[in-house]
Amino acid sequence: MTVPEQRRPADLATRMLVLWCPDWPVVAAAAVGGVPVTSPAAVFSANRVVASNAGARRNGVRRGMRRREAQSNCPDLAVFPADDGRDARLFEAVARAVEGLVVGVEVVRPGLVAVPVDGAAAYFGGEHALVERLVDEVSAAAGVECQVGVAEGLFAATLAARCGEFVEPGRVAEFLAPLPVTELDQPGAERAELVDLLRRLGLRTLGAFAELPERDVVNRFGAAGVLAHRLARGRSERPPLRRSPPPELTLTEEFDPVVERVDVAAFLAKGLATRFCAALAGHGLACTRLGIYAVTEEGEHLGRAWRCAEPLTPAGVADRVRWQFEGWLRAAPGQRPTSGVARLRLEPEEVVEGRSLQLDLWQNGGSEEEDERAARAFVRVQGLLGPEGVVTPLLDGGRDPAGRVRLVPWGDPREPSTPPDATWPGRLPSPSPATVLDRPVPAQVFDAGGSPVGISPRDQLTAVPHGLSITGGPRRAVVGWAGPWPLAGDRRRPGPPRARLQLLLEGEPDGPPEAGLLHCAGTENPLWTVEGVYD
Repeated sequence: MTVPEQRRPADLATRMLVLWCPDWPVVAAAAVGGVPVTSPAAVFSANRVVASNAGARRNGVRRGMRRREAQSNCPDLAVFPADDGRDARLFEAVARAVEGLVVGVEVVRPGLVAVPVDGAAAYFGGEHALVERLVDEVSAAAGVECQVGVAEGLFAATLAARCGEFVEPGRVAEFLAPLPVTELDQPGAERAELVDLLRRLGLRTLGAFAELPERDVVNRFGAAGVLAHRLARGRSERPPLRRSPPPELTLTEEFDPVVERVDVAAFLAKGLATRFCAALAGHGLACTRLGIYAVTEEGEHLGRAWRCAEPLTPAGVADRVRWQFEGWLRAAPGQRPTSGVARLRLEPEEVVEGRSLQLDLWQNGGSEEEDERAARAFVRVQGLLGPEGVVTPLLDGGRDPAGRVRLVPWGDPREPSTPPDATWPGRLPSPSPATVLDRPVPAQVFDAGGSPVGISPRDQLTAVPHGLSITGGPRRAVVGWAGPWPLAGDRRRPGPPRARLQLLLEGEPDGPPEAGLLHCAGTENPLWTVEGVYD
């Protein structure tokens, strides 16, 4: 009887080595802030813990915890803001140390770097010998601790690095099976909703999820579920694509004058990223491995490859270009280039089938194409007026209507600076005014006898409002009112009492009444201003 040859599955992922620097955002922040690595420290974003070191975790500081709770658990906690540029700048030394030993270095994100293991392991005499050299090199060159894992595929190798394990070839599914299904929600993957659904369905481990038939996964979870299912089974993120990207998709840009500042590079990266992704989308492709290569004015050649599990968006491309310029232009003396960048090349080194531009069924034309065209126009306007020339409003945390609106430059992340469940004592109740005035307009409120109405020390109106005069104009009758709402913190602040009041004014003949939001300060000679108008 002839025994069939054992062949490697076509979609089994390439064997990868991942080097992981634990708690890298905290390590980078502590290095910049001059805090010892042994001291408890945490990085916060939107008043929540996004990373903490071992010292902080021993004192009960956990990811997602509020700042006040974290500091109550650990009073000597060192607090740092999140800064992707800082993390990328300092991680360049680690990437450079790995690149000194192994070719094909791919930065996944600051703190995580991956390399194909087969060729390097053969050169150094095995995977264990390679790992020993890498750990020693990184420790000597960058002065940081790291862990290394080896497995088929970036996903499994990343999890192996956290355990410091070498997964035997062909046994990656066995390694993944007992791990919790929450491991699918890696940074940048955005699978929190999928993971929550799997847990509520009783699928607590990657092995339990992997046992589901792929047909059932498609019907229940869609394309995102299929990708996660392949990862849980130890397969590659997607089936191999036999199509090479056309050479014309490589984007090269000459800079005159040369780029010597990170903020200038970040601004230019927005327009380049939009053009780069638009060209890929025109061929039905999306980039998952981006090569960023630069030539300085003095002829120095710089380069780095960035890998991403999900297809890169224009914002993702722009972020990686900005991070890379942070690492190049703000490196330590002796490691940074001697002159500015004169030429930049973005190269799609690995692509997948992207979602083609399709016309919406109910929208008389291609809305996505129009959105991309509008985005390119906004970037062009920013090139003329500067980053602040095109802004979009973002509703954020705050107590007053004007303070809740934050203007974000076009292309920057639209992320609230405060948690969505944050409480704001003294916040104006709904509804908010449709129009908020940039400059409040002076006004006067009168009672039935024509005397001014103010706010008492007990946060009450001194009389029932009957009339309103704006900027000394004619007096208009008040047909309804609500409030007053004291401003939070006034009892601890010296000065007259302050509050807000909603007034409903008599409208024009045969017209609807008009409503406004007023602010008052003082009891005697009160100062009233109109802050907003309701539709």
